[in-house]
Amino acid sequence: MNGGQIILADEPTGALDSNSGKEVMKLLKNLSEQGHTIILITHDSHVANHAQRQIEIRDGLIVSDPGPSEVIHPPITEATLHGEPSFSTEILEGSKTAFRSLRSNVFRTVLTLLGIVIGVGSVITMLAIGDGAKKAVVDSISAMGSNLLVIRPGGPEQRRAWEIQTLVPADVAEINKLPHVAAALPELTGSYTIRYGNVDVSTDVNATGYQYPMARKWDIASGTFFTEEDEKTFATVAVLGKTVVRKLFADEDPLGKYIIVNNVLFQVVGIMAERGADPGGADQDDKILVPYTTGSLRIMGRKFLRNVTVSVDSEEHMMDVQDSVSSLLMERHGTEDFTIRNMASLIDTLSATQNTMTILLGSIAAISLLVGGIGVMNIMLVSVTERTREIGVRMATGARQRNIMQQFLIEALSVSALGGIIGVILGLLAAAIVGHFGMPIDYSLGPVILAFSCAFLTGLIFGFLPARKAARLNPVVALASE
Repeated sequence: MNGGQIILADEPTGALDSNSGKEVMKLLKNLSEQGHTIILITHDSHVANHAQRQIEIRDGLIVSDPGPSEVIHPPITEATLHGEPSFSTEILEGSKTAFRSLRSNVFRTVLTLLGIVIGVGSVITMLAIGDGAKKAVVDSISAMGSNLLVIRPGGPEQRRAWEIQTLVPADVAEINKLPHVAAALPELTGSYTIRYGNVDVSTDVNATGYQYPMARKWDIASGTFFTEEDEKTFATVAVLGKTVVRKLFADEDPLGKYIIVNNVLFQVVGIMAERGADPGGADQDDKILVPYTTGSLRIMGRKFLRNVTVSVDSEEHMMDVQDSVSSLLMERHGTEDFTIRNMASLIDTLSATQNTMTILLGSIAAISLLVGGIGVMNIMLVSVTERTREIGVRMATGARQRNIMQQFLIEALSVSALGGIIGVILGLLAAAIVGHFGMPIDYSLGPVILAFSCAFLTGLIFGFLPARKAARLNPVVALASE
């Protein structure tokens, strides 16, 4: 039964009739011809005559041993070469036994699966949400320009920076002369009521430079942007965001039309492409862009700047340009009455923050996977207790400790792997549903592999203790249990 090379037979025909005895001897002879060594004890000389070597024992002493009667060279067989089944055969048999056991307790198997399914599904969904949020923030900032420096009035310790009058157009002119500066834009912003016909809307007005689309990486959807000449001549022209167009004009084409901004008539010369919300949730399309000179003189009524946006020709030169701008403004102002924000550094900081949040979300979800693993171990331990007699019968009929351990490990791994597959499917489905309701989702292969691998390792780790307990059962004690 175990494929052993040596078979011990103690009175194999003692309680049998002659015909049955002949059948047993025939089986033993066939085993001998296959390469097994048969050591047989008998009081029947007819039975003993089947052996090639007969040793007579009386009162514990050998009284006769004439040696082998003939030399037989048995054929080379699988049993002769290996003596026992191969590892792959053991795994196959263990798998069959494990799946039979799982099928026989379907309800318990489903309950065991549930913890793994919830854990894996939660990990995938949470990581998809976290990665999606990170991608949305980074993409939104990158769309505005990752090669930008934003200079605001007021030093690090100063509050109410928007009231500080330190940045002036002359600063912008000098910054434009620095190496690697693609464009420096003056910006003045404020909220004003805009009128077209009998429709009034409140929106943001941004007085800026003609290089705004290039610096901000914001395309024109229709019409044109105002020009350098428009700035020099204080032209009353405006470029509208898509939200302002919808509010003021509905289905009417706004190009060439006139709107009133702070009691000043402006002609619409262009419409910006739709941008959407910024990372803070503000609508970037709800604004009007006008030449800085016109806005400063005829709308805002002030010359000092709300901020200066500097576009750098390459991200490689961001820190060099930042240092140059800082040195220039310190020299011009005599004090640090400004603050420079590096958009590339901001993206890195936000990415790191979002990574931390993603890890936090994944860790919270991983707890449910851990709980599922504990559930697997608990159910498997109960299963060992319930199947003690089955284990004893397997051991009595030739199963070794490793065979019992293989069976229970395969059961745990099978449950975890199946739970992992179902969890992956449900996790991706849940992420898709969340994404359908507008939350940013980012799918990637990494979290799927991670979650499934964790589920598989959970089965291996938490299934080991029950498997070892089952393998260490005493066969005699196991058979005696009820």
